Amino acid sequence: MGVIGKPHGVRGLVRVNAFTEDPAALADYAPLTDRTGRTFALEWVMENVAQLSEVTGSTKRKITDRTEAERLTNVELFAPRSALPATDEEEFYLADLIGMSVLGADGVKLGSVAAVHDYGGGTSLEISPGALLVPFTKAAVPEVNIAAGHIVVVPPAEVVVAP
Repeated sequence: MGVIGKPHGVRGLVRVNAFTEDPAALADYAPLTDRTGRTFALEWVMENVAQLSEVTGSTKRKITDRTEAERLTNVELFAPRSALPATDEEEFYLADLIGMSVLGADGVKLGSVAAVHDYGGGTSLEISPGALLVPFTKAAVPEVNIAAGHIVVVPPAEVVVAP
C-alpha cells in the first residue's frame, strides 16, 4: 500500500509513497504492517510527509527521532486484505494473480504466476518454472479468470518459452 521514504526534518517525520488511488487515503487503511509484523498508524502532516506511530496492542508510540525514522527508510507498508474495497466483476487485485495457473493459448499449462513486478515501465508477470517474464498487457495476457484460477498467456515473439 505504501513505502516509507527518507526522513523529513529532525523530529521523526518521514516521506511516504502511497500506492492508493488517493494517496491521502493510505491513513484510512490503518493499522498498516511491515513484513516483520510491526504495526504502524500514519497521520499526514503535509503532502507525502507523515508522522508514524508504532502500535503495540492498544498503545501508540509516536516516532519522534530522526535516527529511528532513518531506520524505517524503504520499509513497505501493507494493509489487511479485509480493509480493501471489494472488486467489481471484471476487476481484481494484482496480488490475486500470484499462484494462479498459467495456460498457453493452446491450453497447455506453462506454470504458475510466481510474482508480479512493476518497475515503473509497466507491470510484468513472472511465470515459474523457468522464470518466464511476460508483460501484463491484454495482448500478452488476453484472459484472467479469477474464478477458475488461471490466466492465459500469449508471450510476445521476443519471449522464448522453454519446453
